[in-house]
Amino acid sequence: MTVKAGIVAIDGQAAAGKTAVGRELARRLGCPFLDTGIMYRAITWLALRESVRIDDASGLGKLACGCSMRLTDAEGGAILLNDIQLGPELRSAQVDEHVSLVARVTGVRRALVRQQRDIATQSAQDLGGIVMVGRDIGTVVLPDADLKVFMVAAPEVRARRRYDELVSQGQGADYQQILANAQARDKIDSERDDSPLAQASEALVIDTSDLTIDQVVERVLEGFASGKSGAGL
Repeated sequence: MTVKAGIVAIDGQAAAGKTAVGRELARRLGCPFLDTGIMYRAITWLALRESVRIDDASGLGKLACGCSMRLTDAEGGAILLNDIQLGPELRSAQVDEHVSLVARVTGVRRALVRQQRDIATQSAQDLGGIVMVGRDIGTVVLPDADLKVFMVAAPEVRARRRYDELVSQGQGADYQQILANAQARDKIDSERDDSPLAQASEALVIDTSDLTIDQVVERVLEGFASGKSGAGL
């Protein structure tokens, strides 16, 4: 199936498969991929490194405003933060535990949303589009995206995926703690005052609990090609 890239916004719950699906979708469309979560993870990593308190909203906002971020590969697996190359360390359990608390800070969100919009504009002009993944892409960052997708999955499925990911990386993992963190992140992301996790009214809704990555990608491509929106898949 040949589809013009355009701008694709994918939102949804933590570990619903957004990153894996978004990366494969971008590969098939021949455009860059950005999981905006990596940017919030980078700020979280830097705050922990610089001993900025996670409950210090002002300090976190200043930290984000003073940061420069640049993707270092089209698949979005790494990022250059103030000339520091970051990759696997952004997926640590410690960053997992704190990233939603950092991401709800208005100063952090405003700083990073500006950079995300700039990246999308540049990619659309130079490369024909982008697949951007996050929590508020279709509702806040890119409200005029060509296609909006909202992905969900059962908490137990998402916790198992994250557990398997950490184990495959050789990191220690506690399934029950990961499940508790996932449920806590859902609550924080959905209830925060600034840009909460929300489904755009016209988004394609896909429950990925029992689907493979390829199956989800195919459904997104079908929706993109047909121009459908607002349908549960």
